[in-house]
Amino acid sequence: MHGASPDELLDDPRTVRITGDATAAVFRRAADADAESHPERYAGRPVVEAYCWSRLTSGNGSRALWLLLLPFMVVNLAHWARPAVPDGAPPPRAVRTYGVLVRILALSLTLLLIAAACEVALDLLAWQCAGSPACAGSRSWPGFAQPGRWWGQPGRRLALAALLPAALTGLLWFLSNRTWSAYESQTPPADAAGAGAGAGAGAEPGSGAPGASEAPDAAPALGRPGFWYGRRIVARLRAAHTAAGLLTVAAAVTVPTARHDRSANAPALEAFGWAVEFLLTLAAAAVAWVVCRRGRTEARADHRLDRAAVTWLPAAALALLATASVYACWSRPGWTSSGRLPGDFAFGVLMLGQGCCTLLLAAVALRLHRLAPDPETALSGLGGPAIALLGCALGGVMSGGVAQRFADWLDGSGNGTTAVPAPPVLLSWQAAVLPPLLLVLALLAAVVAVRALLARRRLAARVAAEYPGEAPDADRSRRIAGARAAAALTDSAPWFVAAVCGTTLLLGAGALTGAWLSGQVPGEAARGTHPLLEAAARAAQDAGSWLIGFGFLLFVTWGRRAYRDPAARRTIGVLWDVGTFWPRAAHPFAPPCYAERAVPDLTWRMTGWTGRTGGRLVISGHSQGSVLAAAAVWQLPPHVRRRVALLTYGSPLRRLYGRWFPAYFGPGPLLALHRQVDCWRNLWRATDPIGGPVAAPAAQDAADVDRGPLADPLAYGRSARHPLPAPVLGHFDYQADPAFATERDALLARLAGPPAPQDQQDRQEQEVRRAWPQPPVPAVPPAPPAVPAPRISKEPAAPGDPPRTAG
Repeated sequence: MHGASPDELLDDPRTVRITGDATAAVFRRAADADAESHPERYAGRPVVEAYCWSRLTSGNGSRALWLLLLPFMVVNLAHWARPAVPDGAPPPRAVRTYGVLVRILALSLTLLLIAAACEVALDLLAWQCAGSPACAGSRSWPGFAQPGRWWGQPGRRLALAALLPAALTGLLWFLSNRTWSAYESQTPPADAAGAGAGAGAGAEPGSGAPGASEAPDAAPALGRPGFWYGRRIVARLRAAHTAAGLLTVAAAVTVPTARHDRSANAPALEAFGWAVEFLLTLAAAAVAWVVCRRGRTEARADHRLDRAAVTWLPAAALALLATASVYACWSRPGWTSSGRLPGDFAFGVLMLGQGCCTLLLAAVALRLHRLAPDPETALSGLGGPAIALLGCALGGVMSGGVAQRFADWLDGSGNGTTAVPAPPVLLSWQAAVLPPLLLVLALLAAVVAVRALLARRRLAARVAAEYPGEAPDADRSRRIAGARAAAALTDSAPWFVAAVCGTTLLLGAGALTGAWLSGQVPGEAARGTHPLLEAAARAAQDAGSWLIGFGFLLFVTWGRRAYRDPAARRTIGVLWDVGTFWPRAAHPFAPPCYAERAVPDLTWRMTGWTGRTGGRLVISGHSQGSVLAAAAVWQLPPHVRRRVALLTYGSPLRRLYGRWFPAYFGPGPLLALHRQVDCWRNLWRATDPIGGPVAAPAAQDAADVDRGPLADPLAYGRSARHPLPAPVLGHFDYQADPAFATERDALLARLAGPPAPQDQQDRQEQEVRRAWPQPPVPAVPPAPPAVPAPRISKEPAAPGDPPRTAG
């Protein structure tokens, strides 16, 4: 395991696995393994256990290949970033429309990836290079497909090259199916939160199921029984996307073959070509119907599978691909390949469709935001469309970059002539807009840096006053103020994303317009214009091509290092954990959702232990672990939830999740969670770039939940108690603060008392607050899930939980 070991989490070299496997498990100290059998040993003190889940999101270096599917993960995030709807109201039709549009965008990214593979294998390799004596003659491997040999006919070369994109489609299906068995198929407890959800069968809000009726559900979305059980929707979407990929390959083989037959006056072959194209159109319509017809089922754990769609749709697409290949292999003497395959039109339609869908998604999101406006929601409800746009742009740059670099490699014949006509013009335009986009990003980064410097100067003036009795030290104050200013930059992320998305949309529209109007690459289209413009266009085209190739290699290398090096993993782990936290509701080929394994694990553990022992517990989590802890508590039956205290620290629940995913972590769901658990405390620091308060500032219960900002560093200068300079801890080592032990002990003391009567537990929040002793300073404590024992609470491990571990 590349994350923290159980020994580190429990601060003991002798640990035992209580339950779980090599991927995720619950550990205890060896001395506490049989705590339930000896309750007399634990009078007045808890039993500590840690849930280690780091291998769900990390592992060996080969898992860095998941980063190649990053565009799929990003567009899947857009599904969950929709604005919230009014509490207690039936989900409007706009919610379903939002879900349908995101699933269409996700499907377009699959088509884009397979189309890029077809561009490389069928167009550049089989059609252009193998059909060009200059290209094929300079290499030995395409010799068997040169004109005059059996494989020399263009149709046969296309059929042979189709094996590459078809194999890529099969690989995506295999990865999705394997992770589906390990993640989406984890069954939730039978009596989990559904007992309090109060909903029966039906499609989830936003499912896009025509005519589906959902009764208002008082339970938060993450508390619905089927939320973490996406077995049916992922299987359905996997079949549709697999079929779409195979149909894309079949179309790439069929279209040029049928076009030749129509111009060659071959009636029989022409009729067969029309029949194949008609069947491809019908199959494409079936794929679109499967994608748009139904979304997620959250109101219950849906164990059904759409056998017809899951089995017959990919099988039919595979049969059509085989038919298209046989059709293309039919002998056509005299047929030669010249020019390019119609890739410009295909990529242009995909890009235009993605832009139109994103604009429609923005209109729907704005309408939803107006129904329940929340000033803290990112981009005034446009967070989802912005994320979708970034996913589409990333997919376009990655797929276009691969085709561009492969064409440059084929063109490196060394004879000074152009061996192949090159990839579609649109891909060259996409590469050319990359340097201007990077220039805009550099300007934005400069603005951010200037703002951070100004904020540091402003904060440094009052840092020393927060440490009474300490002699001011300008250098020390600047370092502390710099950490706070850097942490505050997280709150500026929405406007930064808005600027990047606006620039990307304008540059993408310009690239599409330039490609369609000129029909030439940027350097050729600018020929004859002002010398400065012509030089800029040529430089942007050349630099963009190399930047894409270099960026692709750097991306893979960085990703592999992140999986092997814990320090590097911390750098990008937060964003990766956010992306893979959410179920695959829009794209089945996205990296798997680790929460669909972790949340049922925690729910089963807490439900089983409290039912077996009758005890109460404290579940704590740091960073992303706090999100898992909250999600698991939401899934508990109400009677179990009232026996649980929640302790979080460095938590992004409101600061990140509440802003970008308001429908699931907005003020309403978080307030409901506070009222449903026995008690909740949260610790945060001003130097933490990720964690923050979890209660809304205007909420009456803010002081009951949040304690912070905690002092960081703990000491300003040297003293007898702190002879060495105290470090700025930021997002880590919350357990080093005395407030952590204070809040943890208060929670344990509260749970150690006799359980409150059921009617008393159901009273209003004011009564809960009166029962909770207020600390002198508002605080937030985090802790790992406490381990079970009769009348014993589960409390967090002493050491700080690193990213991707919830103890």
